[in-house]
Amino acid sequence: MPRKHQPRHRTAGSSASVRAPRGVCNGEKRLECPVCDKQSAFRSQLETHLRTHTGEKPFECAVCQKKFNESGDLRKHVRIHTGEKPFVCTVCKKKFTESGSLRTHLRTHTGEKPFECTVCKSKFTESGSLRRHLRSHTGEKPFECIVCNKKFTLSGHLRVHLRAHTGEKPFECAVCRQKFNRSGHLRRHLRTHTGEKPFECTVCQKKFNESGNLRAHLRTHTGEKPFECTVCKKKFVQSGHLRRHLLTHSGETHRE
Repeated sequence: MPRKHQPRHRTAGSSASVRAPRGVCNGEKRLECPVCDKQSAFRSQLETHLRTHTGEKPFECAVCQKKFNESGDLRKHVRIHTGEKPFVCTVCKKKFTESGSLRTHLRTHTGEKPFECTVCKSKFTESGSLRRHLRSHTGEKPFECIVCNKKFTLSGHLRVHLRAHTGEKPFECAVCRQKFNRSGHLRRHLRTHTGEKPFECTVCQKKFNESGNLRAHLRTHTGEKPFECTVCKKKFVQSGHLRRHLLTHSGETHRE
């Protein structure tokens, strides 16, 4: 039978194991975890810590039966079911289920960015944003497609990629019912119905419904021709122009 972990009671001159009253601070005396030597002044705190070693999760959600090793984690989880959002932003009145989410949100008002990249000094409002950014320096791609093994730096990019395998198109146009696998594709499509052209040339004020079309147009002003024929070295403003030109080398005739 596995040995039951008992908190050890450490003093300056003794390492003997003794029991301490629950939830009582012992002054200079510390309770020590028998597994990793973490110390605490309170027995209740150490008992909670021990569950990280034993895997015990005594707090169960009555709705979905998910289990937790701390009562506080269960309380936060239950708000998913109740919809309770007790933490309110004093600036814009937006509500949150967790105090940490409110603290992060408040930085959008204060402009505070406490998480700094040690490589390029970029700053972020959330630690998670910094972790994701660091992958641009390390090249780490922890999210792998189970179908084709392609790897991604962000979980969201993997989710979008998986739709190429499943054929899922969750974004539907409310006007014509055409479906798309990306929200950005739906946004661009909607402009064909609304006529919106949010991308404007700063030189001639011509407007476009896609940023890519604006970039291609700007080359008519700059003279840039980034697409080069590998056969005759002729250059073109647009990739489509290059593709049509390549047909002249293959012997095919482009049909207008």
